[in-house]
Amino acid sequence: MSNQGALQKAIELVTKATEEDKNKNYEEALRCYEHSVEYFLHAIKYEASSDKAKESIRSKCNQYLDRAEKLKNYLNKKDKKKPVADGGKPSNSKHAADDKSSDDEDDKEVTDKKKFETQLTGAIVMECPNVKWSDVAGLDGAKESLKEAVILPVKFPHLFTGKRKPWKGILLFGPPGTGKSYLAKAVATEANNSKFFSVSSSDLVSKWLGESEKLVKSLFSLARENKPSIIFIDEVDALCGSRSENESESARRIKTEFLVQMQGVGNDNDGILVLGATNIPWSLDSAIRRRFEKRIYIPLPEAPARSEMFKLHLGSTPHSLTEADIRELGMRTDGYSGADISVVVRDALMQPVRKVQTATHFRRVRGPSRDDPNLIVNDLLTPCSPGAPGAVEMNWMDVDSDKLLEPIVSMSDMLMAISNSKPTVNDDDLKKLQQFTDDFGVEG
Repeated sequence: MSNQGALQKAIELVTKATEEDKNKNYEEALRCYEHSVEYFLHAIKYEASSDKAKESIRSKCNQYLDRAEKLKNYLNKKDKKKPVADGGKPSNSKHAADDKSSDDEDDKEVTDKKKFETQLTGAIVMECPNVKWSDVAGLDGAKESLKEAVILPVKFPHLFTGKRKPWKGILLFGPPGTGKSYLAKAVATEANNSKFFSVSSSDLVSKWLGESEKLVKSLFSLARENKPSIIFIDEVDALCGSRSENESESARRIKTEFLVQMQGVGNDNDGILVLGATNIPWSLDSAIRRRFEKRIYIPLPEAPARSEMFKLHLGSTPHSLTEADIRELGMRTDGYSGADISVVVRDALMQPVRKVQTATHFRRVRGPSRDDPNLIVNDLLTPCSPGAPGAVEMNWMDVDSDKLLEPIVSMSDMLMAISNSKPTVNDDDLKKLQQFTDDFGVEG
């Protein structure tokens, strides 16, 4: 569902919720309030709107959640002192005053809890990213480790009893662009029976003193309430770097809360996996690093994996490359990361467009109709050299939009793209990663 679609769905649900609330159909109103908040938060997480607009929606969500909480209490017959309707006449008795003070404190605690949960609900991935294990080229060892930690404990819980327990923390580390975040998307898709929280520093850092650590605590509290769950922290070094004398009090308190929540006294983290990803693992705090029991190195892809990436990125785009060409491309891109290969393919896919832009002559050819791909027509125009048979002098502005047949991607397009794009991972970073692997191992 698109962001706009999610926002429209949220508005429809909250409109229905207020109508049902007015008609005293409290169960249906409660359901609609809760669902509307989910859609609102999904919309603003990925919507490129102003902070002011997002803050306005969050404020409304808090109001809807407060109302939903009152309806829930009423329906569960746990809040008999207060009627379901907002407001009421105050009593003059001392006991009533004490009760009101106690209720106010409880309401404030509930409101704070709901506020933090509202901010964090945007971190929950509501819709699967639709990335399968097969979409991840290479990285077989990493995929097997993640299946062992995520899929097996849920599918076969009897395997993990007694002293055999699933991993509680996994750190994915390696050069940038090697697929760490992409692997996390695959985990979110394949572990469709688990609640997936995708968290960044912006979700957990607040300008108000004390709120950041409360957000961390609320995150783990939400994860425990929705077990089995996975907390994915991308660029974990931004939140949990090495502690030093010069760092701020706020940063130190966030790290301390992470340490306590990941492996603190009184915390039951069964059914919760913390998945971290970083390009600079050596900057992690040593206590945080220890809590990631299993560490998996995601290296630069080998030649066979690079060839597979070329296939995946080309997809169904028409091209003239043979299997031998694909293998040669894999051999020619030593040192390229998955992200680098993605850029190469995107550049190559633009080459036919550039040929259309710079062409001075076009000729008529047979090809599939734009309206019906199964229908072959004879009047399509494709760029050609001035000396080609049937060449007519014209530029792309003279061609009707439904009559253009662009050239297909060729091996020369790919080689030109490779010559224009260089690897982005330098040798110094690779040496540091190798040193970290030698010092701390890749499996904890």
